[in-house]
Amino acid sequence: MSKVRIGIAGYGNLGRGVELAIRQNDDMELAGIFTRRDPSTVKPLTAGAKVYKLDDAKNMQDKIDVMIICGGSATDLPKQTPELAQYFNVIDSFDTHARIPEHFANVDKAAKDNGHLAFISLGWDPGLFSLNRLYAESILPNGKSYTFWGKGVSQGHSDAIRRVEGVKRGIQYTVPVEEAMDAVRSGSQPELTTRQKHKRECYVVAEPGADLAKIEESIKTMKNYFDEYDTTVNFISEEEFDAVHNKMPHGGFVMRSGLTGDGEKTHQMIEYSLKLESNPEFTASVLICFARALNRMKNEGATGCKTAFDVPPAYLSKLTAEELRAKML
Repeated sequence: MSKVRIGIAGYGNLGRGVELAIRQNDDMELAGIFTRRDPSTVKPLTAGAKVYKLDDAKNMQDKIDVMIICGGSATDLPKQTPELAQYFNVIDSFDTHARIPEHFANVDKAAKDNGHLAFISLGWDPGLFSLNRLYAESILPNGKSYTFWGKGVSQGHSDAIRRVEGVKRGIQYTVPVEEAMDAVRSGSQPELTTRQKHKRECYVVAEPGADLAKIEESIKTMKNYFDEYDTTVNFISEEEFDAVHNKMPHGGFVMRSGLTGDGEKTHQMIEYSLKLESNPEFTASVLICFARALNRMKNEGATGCKTAFDVPPAYLSKLTAEELRAKML
């Protein structure tokens, strides 16, 4: 069987993660890396890997089966995914939940108009956790769902910290509140506020002579980021920052508390969790297995835009249907 030829559009943390994930799947191969930077300045992790300008990607349609788009959700993916879907079968990890319907419509039109297949919003949330919520709510219709994130680095909130005057370096961890999760597990189906579900831990390296009290107040009162949460600000040295806060962990929990039986008095609890040492490397691994599914569905004639809800689970695995029934069912 020929290998699935993968293109990587964007070579940041996620793009490098996709490159590494390709190595772990012997039915995949790296066809090229596409970047907005000068290609001569990009040093791939894979010996012999070719790097091209992103604008030149459209000239390589016959060399790529699936283009994995590794840009950011704020400004990159809303533009790049529908644009590249004109030329390729594409996958992205668009994660602005409120804008998914709008993004889906734009990508669906571009893909259908050009006979291509696109998968959007794939990763662990949205993506795997979306499936977890769907299964749980379908199985327990009388119940309540909860999603907790962390402990993990929030890139957007970390960037917000770094914009505060007097901050040299900063990182923020989203941390689920254990008491809230225990209340959910008890079956009481609590109504939880934003503040009750998560707290935010910030680690800051301040500029020499900076007003630490002012920095702390600016962070804790920042609208749309920290003002609705219990937030702690820890000032540390640059040496400690480099030694301790040099990774991108994340994770989370999806919970469904429901009632079944006569009179619906029997409590049932569904819980899924992820504990990730590297958010981008894990997200990349999700994208790669869905690239396999996309290639299979495209070979069957599918076009347009799809999400995790539309993909047969068996298509994620390189095992045959017979092997799956023998080994996993």
